[in-house]
Amino acid sequence: MQNRTAAKFFNMKSSASAVMAVLLLPAVTLAQPGSYDQTITAAIRSCEETIIAARHQIHANPELGNREFETAALVAGHLTALGLEVRTGVAHTGVVGILRGGKPGPVVALRADMDALPVTEETDLPFRSTKRTTYNDREVGVMHACGHDIHTSILMGVASVLTDLKEELAGSVLFIFQPAEEGSPAGESGGASLMIEEGVFEGVEPSAIFALHIDPQVPVGDIIYTAGPALAASDGFSITVTGKQTHAARPHTGIDPIVMAAQVVLALQTIPSRTLDPLDSCVVTVGMIHGGERSNIIPENVRLTGTVRSYSDDVRDTVERRMTEIVEGITKAGGGSYQLNYSRGLPPTINDPALVRSMIPTLQAALGSDHVIEGAPWMASEDFSYYARLVPGFIFFLGSLKEGTESGDLHNPSMRADDSAIPVGIRALSNLVIDRLMMEERER
Repeated sequence: MQNRTAAKFFNMKSSASAVMAVLLLPAVTLAQPGSYDQTITAAIRSCEETIIAARHQIHANPELGNREFETAALVAGHLTALGLEVRTGVAHTGVVGILRGGKPGPVVALRADMDALPVTEETDLPFRSTKRTTYNDREVGVMHACGHDIHTSILMGVASVLTDLKEELAGSVLFIFQPAEEGSPAGESGGASLMIEEGVFEGVEPSAIFALHIDPQVPVGDIIYTAGPALAASDGFSITVTGKQTHAARPHTGIDPIVMAAQVVLALQTIPSRTLDPLDSCVVTVGMIHGGERSNIIPENVRLTGTVRSYSDDVRDTVERRMTEIVEGITKAGGGSYQLNYSRGLPPTINDPALVRSMIPTLQAALGSDHVIEGAPWMASEDFSYYARLVPGFIFFLGSLKEGTESGDLHNPSMRADDSAIPVGIRALSNLVIDRLMMEERER
């Protein structure tokens, strides 16, 4: 994921004390949202110390995508000890666990990502990472700068809690611990798409899938959710504009690719502003321009590289078509030529509106209605989107900023997520699973 300033979108709440209040909320009556909350609270307290210790271990020993060997072993060992059915080596290092409930019923899935980033940590946490490795042929630091250590430990905690309640479950729970959410090493496949390709849903197709992602700019105790389009598609493009090299003092004897490239950069901005409906959010960014060797030479080639963010496949189709038309028109008019590569990246993450509406009362009952906040979509991307294209999905943001502390944003060397977010996340996901299974049992 990429950085944002959450304060732009969300009404911040203070909540170090709110976390304890949340954990002491009384249970509501059976068949209402959160009816097992008191039991969940007790189960969290019994496993919290173990889960936080696991978080510290994962954070201090981060691993890049498709290389999460130690993390996967820790997760698999935990699930095996709980008595779950466990598969390892899915999509290289992924771990899948199945908890069979005491009663027949559907399957609800939960997903956590395990990989870290090539970032050198700059926090003062006693369990901070000092690990280094090789990435793209250079030595780099490795850090859980996107909070995947929190996601993984929370899901381990949910497995512990729901195992205690398995006789009450009318169905099964599929635990997905996924590698390479941040992307695979060059030349490798991975992440959610490979998990699906290698049969993560085979024989256990869920009726719904849930996930969470920390937000280090949102206070502990708060949850931010969005119904419908929540996170953007992420596409990439590269454009090579070709002219004819010549002396800068004789531009008329050549064909200037820099002038054409400059026109392309400006014209691409007419796609979101003049081609798309103003209500169809889209960002077209040229992030790199490379061309030329000397100030007195008009070069032969200029290369543009960038990204496109949007919330629908129709918009992606339109952007790709118009980009081709614009580049072709400008280079033809300038007497040059072009090569355009448009690559589809992660699809948009669409939170199923009906699923979200049905589960918000559960989150409100568990955490308090003031702590469950509707937020705006965000232009970052998430490969949870692949799962949510197959079954109804719901991913939300979990506050991880402790009151009185500061944190860098996601992907920042000073990003820090507080341990107190862990029981809140366990509580939220555990209640979602139980209530979802109860809803489906009533509907049968």
